[in-house]
Amino acid sequence: MDRSKILGEEKIGRLLLKFSIPAVIGMLISALYNIVDRIFIGRGVGSLGIAGVTIGFPIVTIIMSFAILISVGASALISIKLGEKNKQGAESILGNATVLLFIASLVITTIGLVATDPLLRLFGASNTTLPYAKAYMQIILCGTIFQMIEFGMNSFIRAEGNPKVAMITMLIGTVLNIILDPLFIFVFKMGIKGAAIATVISQAVAATWVLRYYLRGHSSLKLRTTNLKLDPGIVKRIAAIGSAPFISQFAASATATVMNNSTLIYGGDTGVSAMGIIQIMSLLLLMPILGINQGIQPIISYNYGAKKYLRVKETLKLAITVAAVWGALGSLVIFLRSEQLISVFNKTDLELIQMGSLGIKIYLSLFFLAGVQIVCSGYFQAVGKPKPALFLSVLRQVVLLIPLAIILPRFFKLRGIWFSGPLSDSLAFLITIVWILRELKLLEKQHGANQDLQKAETII
Repeated sequence: MDRSKILGEEKIGRLLLKFSIPAVIGMLISALYNIVDRIFIGRGVGSLGIAGVTIGFPIVTIIMSFAILISVGASALISIKLGEKNKQGAESILGNATVLLFIASLVITTIGLVATDPLLRLFGASNTTLPYAKAYMQIILCGTIFQMIEFGMNSFIRAEGNPKVAMITMLIGTVLNIILDPLFIFVFKMGIKGAAIATVISQAVAATWVLRYYLRGHSSLKLRTTNLKLDPGIVKRIAAIGSAPFISQFAASATATVMNNSTLIYGGDTGVSAMGIIQIMSLLLLMPILGINQGIQPIISYNYGAKKYLRVKETLKLAITVAAVWGALGSLVIFLRSEQLISVFNKTDLELIQMGSLGIKIYLSLFFLAGVQIVCSGYFQAVGKPKPALFLSVLRQVVLLIPLAIILPRFFKLRGIWFSGPLSDSLAFLITIVWILRELKLLEKQHGANQDLQKAETII
């Protein structure tokens, strides 16, 4: 059975498993990469080390936003060209995107190193945590090129239809980081600098693996020197397609900045450390939902285009159910085992454990609603409605969370920051549900109209 028939005829549950599991595994690997880093930093450096990494997180998010801008835009164009049997056009896009990754890396590294102190102050560094954040981020910034190549070019591998190699790339970076982190932190006694060096080496090895894939002739598409000259038309198309996820990711940096600064005011450096752990645990819950989102998009897109609206509806409902169950189970585990989860990062700082366990129970208490909201926003992207997709994707984290994180602490201090999470989750859920129920009714009408048309054609 060819791919088109599979998408249009195979059982939705089986399709969801087939398309979502690889994406979920990839997302969990990505989350594990960040969690391991903070666990070793927390145990080897202490809570101030976690705070330093948390403060630098918006810079990492900015780096990723530019990698997403280039990789998402280029990957979509590469897939289109391959679908058109235009291999030469796909290779031109690959060459242009590769050059853009190098240029963006150079610009980000230069600006980041020149303005490290003011940037970290902006992102919530205190006099105490600034040395930790600076020591970590200066090394990470020097490795920007490896992070951009690893993430960006790995997307191109996926676009040419080789998801296994893309998954191996992520595994290489994660496994190596797990091995090198304790080596540099505990054995070589390099502290937070050791954690950063371990991360950059892991990214460099993964980036080398990706480049080797293209330069050694393993890839379907080739990196040719003739395609390494920027074409303004290609660059413009890459930017146009990648702009929505870029804006969403870049906005996450603004959200992290507001959360860090609010937490510093009302919870001090320990509060920032606690927020860092909460953010990384929410990432662990979030990644499988993003994987489900990736998995349903081709199913929904194909069936929507084929006017099989009941299959679209069935896919969306199943994905919502899975996301809600996963989110609810995750929230329950966090509620019951909050102290144990926080102590994984640092067993000796009792203030951090107490503050973090209360914060994580409150902040992630309604996360299952966030899972539903994320899946629903992904639906609009899948059916080619970019405006509601973009609005709903930034609704929870930017439109609602940022104002709440600024306003609520004025009345409830640190607990106001913790309560901004479930409040933004619930408000975003309610707004999204109104929108999605209207869409489901529209699907019913479209299905009915399509059935009537088919009957009329049969009679004629």
